[in-house]
Amino acid sequence: MKRALCTPLFIASVFAFSVAVAGGETYIVGKMKLSVSAKLAPKRLPRDAPAPVAVSIGWTITSTDPATKPSTLKTVKIEINRGGLLDSKGLAVCPYGKIQPASTTRALSNCRSSLVGQGSFSALVGLEGQEHYVSVGKMLVFNGKQGGKSVLYGQIYTNYPFAASFVIVFKIDRRKEGTYGTALTASLPGNLRAWGNLTEVQMRLSRRYGFEGHRRSFLSGSCPTPKGVGLASFPLARTSFSFTGGKNVKSTLIETCKVRH
Repeated sequence: MKRALCTPLFIASVFAFSVAVAGGETYIVGKMKLSVSAKLAPKRLPRDAPAPVAVSIGWTITSTDPATKPSTLKTVKIEINRGGLLDSKGLAVCPYGKIQPASTTRALSNCRSSLVGQGSFSALVGLEGQEHYVSVGKMLVFNGKQGGKSVLYGQIYTNYPFAASFVIVFKIDRRKEGTYGTALTASLPGNLRAWGNLTEVQMRLSRRYGFEGHRRSFLSGSCPTPKGVGLASFPLARTSFSFTGGKNVKSTLIETCKVRH
């Protein structure tokens, strides 16, 4: 992706420390534990031309104290290395009203042509003073428009203990300079935070489609190492999370790529 980028992992938050784990990083802030991961597939890519890729992003929020509930997530930002190109030209756009409210099956039926990713989520649900329970379900990511600008709709649905669906709107910001060329920023909607605490998200962004007689990819990338160098390490993604109570955690996640001849 980005030539000769070997930036070390870091965390920019006070009262926090990180622990390396397979495929990502774990950060501890007070009693909150946040595990973040980012992966690229395939890792073997051409040196000089972009090829279709998939990017997987995930996070899990827990507590180091079983008697303490995990911190409540408010906002999330995911910045993707400039060498990874996000392009939805010619891809169908999903109207918000087609996926909210909607079950996973209905959302797919209405907007399958706009699908650019999928995964899963977990939430801790319950009213204050009452017993909390874990609710899990699928997450679908659709290409969308809001206010004339491109966005991604992260639609989540669960049927336990009752049917509920929500949409997380990721605003897309494309930058002309710097290591990261695309930023996905989302504020968790109020109705989602009132329903429960979103404690885990795992999503994989990938989509190939046809447009004007050509095959296209929603995400593409290369491994532009200097000649004679077949392996590169680079910052795939930078993430930022904010929580109620003023906690903030930032990280940079490193990946590798190999030159495909």
